[in-house]
Amino acid sequence: MQPDTDTRATTHKPLRDVRGFWRVLLAVVAPLPMLGMGLNHLFSPVDGGESFEATVAAYAAHEQLAGTIRWFALPFLVGLIPATFAVACVARRGAPRLTTAGALFALLGDLAGFPLIRGGDDLAYLTVTRDFDVATMARLQSALEDDPVQLAAGLLFIVGIVVGLLLLGLALWRSGAAPAWMGIVLAAGGFTHPFMPGHVASGIGLLVAAVGFAGASVALLRMPDDEFDLPPARPSAGA
Repeated sequence: MQPDTDTRATTHKPLRDVRGFWRVLLAVVAPLPMLGMGLNHLFSPVDGGESFEATVAAYAAHEQLAGTIRWFALPFLVGLIPATFAVACVARRGAPRLTTAGALFALLGDLAGFPLIRGGDDLAYLTVTRDFDVATMARLQSALEDDPVQLAAGLLFIVGIVVGLLLLGLALWRSGAAPAWMGIVLAAGGFTHPFMPGHVASGIGLLVAAVGFAGASVALLRMPDDEFDLPPARPSAGA
């Protein structure tokens, strides 16, 4: 007797359900970017907006500290986009329009800023550690600041942080998916960050925003997998 080839062909090993992995991963990542950048600003030996020469002098006087805080910026550069997705994932059902607007602004700013903006802090650190000529590097930094592409990317990035995170925080608050106060502090931390005076106040503002992002973590950890995403499924034979 021949085996039933149709039955054998359509019998598959069940797909592994990894929704819980992605849900928990997003929950862990969500607060880390703002936490890292908040610590970077908090412990920086120089205020933002200082001249290139003043930044080089401050880094030369605190070279070990300057080298250490650079690592705090890595979670921000690597994790802000998935952290934004984490908030959007949590808030999208309860506040779909606010979430969509906030995510669009925030992601546009991130995608423009991260690959295009060349920070003066890195140039200043390399000037100190590689013994580059300060005057030459200062001219390079000035040229970068006047570059139209850099100016456009910087504007988009600021809009993404100020407007995008404000709207995402309001969406998180309005959605009811996380404690209301966490949505409010996300909105406040993102909106006020560029206007905070001095590196300490700026760092505190980013740490406040990190607490707001943790609201998405709370919601994701409470969320059942079936609410987070559809279960795995193979395409139908006729697809």
